[in-house]
Amino acid sequence: MKICTTIDEMRNASRAARRAGMRVGFVPTMGALHEGHLSLVRAARAASDVVAASIFVNPTQFGPTEDLAKYPRSFDRDRELLEREGVELLFAPAVEEMYPTANGSGGPTPDQSLADRSVRPTQNTWVTVEGLSDKLDGRSRPGHFRGVATVVAKLFHAVEPDAAFFGQKDAAQVAVIRRMVRDLNLAVEIVVCPIVREADGLAMSSRNAYLDSDQRKRALVLHRSLMRVQDLAQAGERDAGKLMYTGREVFAEEGSVRLDYFEIVDPDTLDPVAEVSGGALVAVAAFLGSTRLIDNVLLPSA
Repeated sequence: MKICTTIDEMRNASRAARRAGMRVGFVPTMGALHEGHLSLVRAARAASDVVAASIFVNPTQFGPTEDLAKYPRSFDRDRELLEREGVELLFAPAVEEMYPTANGSGGPTPDQSLADRSVRPTQNTWVTVEGLSDKLDGRSRPGHFRGVATVVAKLFHAVEPDAAFFGQKDAAQVAVIRRMVRDLNLAVEIVVCPIVREADGLAMSSRNAYLDSDQRKRALVLHRSLMRVQDLAQAGERDAGKLMYTGREVFAEEGSVRLDYFEIVDPDTLDPVAEVSGGALVAVAAFLGSTRLIDNVLLPSA
């Protein structure tokens, strides 16, 4: 596996593969890899000649009070996992590489260092997907999707993949990235892969590592609420309001878990739907202590 730490190095390696007639699949990650990430790598492997992955904890998608400084970082372990899965190219840039200081307009201020994990770089140019970035997680985390869209655009320009692979667990992120790719005419196919769950149903997440044993048990309320709604929809209930009420009732039974949102929306626009006959995304976010988890399920068209 070739490790690229600069944009030029990554771009040159990807272009060499494409000139040789090979299809490049790309899996962007923030590290702290788990089976969910590896399932994306395997999907990319099945659909590509060369698999590229990135490990980059993107500071601009974290809010001022969020967990940037303590976000789990395990580069050596992650590198070994990716190499074991047959990843040929690993893009592992420093923050300064992705957000360079230029004429004082980017990077840290003079009295800061990006070696400090809490420092969030600034720049003048951002990618903002209007109409989507303030919904679901974007409403709860102002500025989050601006950081996501900006870094994903940067990564696409660095890697120049034919296809990029994302997990359905981040459903709102998927909607934002799909719209960005469409609106900016980016030449990359977006492939969305199923949620990978623990044996008891909890969606795999790097943030699960923050949970103590009691919180880990209580976190199952996310999946339980989604399954209750899915069962009701399969039984014929089509009214989104009634379905949401049912999902929120499940949280009311688990008092120590703080619900952020429980919504039923169109998976592409993230707008609320009145009924689910045409298919819908049931999305939930909740806090266990200071740890925020998300999950979702797609209801098919009736």
